[in-house]
Amino acid sequence: MNKSLVSEQRTNPQDQQAVDWLSHLLQQSLHLQASDIHLEPYESLLRIRLRIDGLLQEMPPPPAALRERIVSRIKVLSRMDIAEKRQPQDGRMQVALLSRMVDLRVSTLPTLHGEKVVMRVLDFHAQAWDMPSLGMSETSQHRLLAAIKRPHGMVLITGPTGSGKTRTLYTCLAQLNTPEVNIATVEDPSEIVLPGINQVNVNERVGLSFASALRALLRQDPDILMVGEIRDSETADIAIKASQTGHLVLSTLHTNDAPSTLTRLNHMGIAGFNLASSVVLICAQRLVRRLCPHCKVLVPGQQRFKAIGCSQCQQGYKGRIGIHQVMPISEALQNLILAQASAMAIAAQASQEGVLSLHEDGLLKVASGDTSLEELLGAAHA
Repeated sequence: MNKSLVSEQRTNPQDQQAVDWLSHLLQQSLHLQASDIHLEPYESLLRIRLRIDGLLQEMPPPPAALRERIVSRIKVLSRMDIAEKRQPQDGRMQVALLSRMVDLRVSTLPTLHGEKVVMRVLDFHAQAWDMPSLGMSETSQHRLLAAIKRPHGMVLITGPTGSGKTRTLYTCLAQLNTPEVNIATVEDPSEIVLPGINQVNVNERVGLSFASALRALLRQDPDILMVGEIRDSETADIAIKASQTGHLVLSTLHTNDAPSTLTRLNHMGIAGFNLASSVVLICAQRLVRRLCPHCKVLVPGQQRFKAIGCSQCQQGYKGRIGIHQVMPISEALQNLILAQASAMAIAAQASQEGVLSLHEDGLLKVASGDTSLEELLGAAHA
């Protein structure tokens, strides 16, 4: 839905004010590189917060008289039912901002004082889709590329919500996206539109779950499958079997690190011999704020920098960078998986094979001046 927020003329002055205010908010959000926009209704105001580099920052609120009109305007642009205010709704809009088209995923939620709106900014044109953009070391990049170039098997990206898993998955898909292969994804929902890939949105209301969509895709002659998230044992079982029958499967899990991913799948009912024969690599990751190159200073007597803050950054930071634990499944690790070894034993073996923990990879980025020790400690403990 291509639509400029300022292209429509409103006969009601307050409607036009709402359009102008929303247009200004979206332009400001894009300029500040916000990932999410929160509009939160309270008794006397509509609180506005932007998530910038992972942290929410409060912005000036709109005039109280415009709050309902602003929310209605967002719902119209997102093709939602403006009359429905009792149920959560999801939508999507595309607007022209700063000379380019920007997609926004929109969610509304009824609260005590009105509908809360959260807009996820999906500015694909501002992102690079190559391996170096992920912030991995050369060794980690080589390991990940080697895994996704295999004709079959499973590659898992793990981490909490907001750790950049989807970005990593789509960067991998971008490397694989050629006319010679059939790539399909199952997501809830599809955030990134990548031409040349068949993308399916999960719709539980009509019975289209991850598992049912995955079964259908296996009848569509796929070469590569991407499952947005393995949430249950049924989806895990189908994905594992797909990886064992000539398909490359990429997916995500919510686990703390790479070794604990194997334990989690085992607890979901996946037998050790199936894990050992299908999983080829696990990449655990976090996002940390990147130190501003204009104002960071070296800590005296230490090989690390600290945040200062200037007019070109947010409290000494600008942008984010990933820290990664990239663990290929070697023959020794396969034997541990078959023996149902603990995550601690798997981590010890991986360390012997040169796999850095999240904390160790983060320390390298601290030493290189990419981030601060405080950021690392907040994201990954030793």
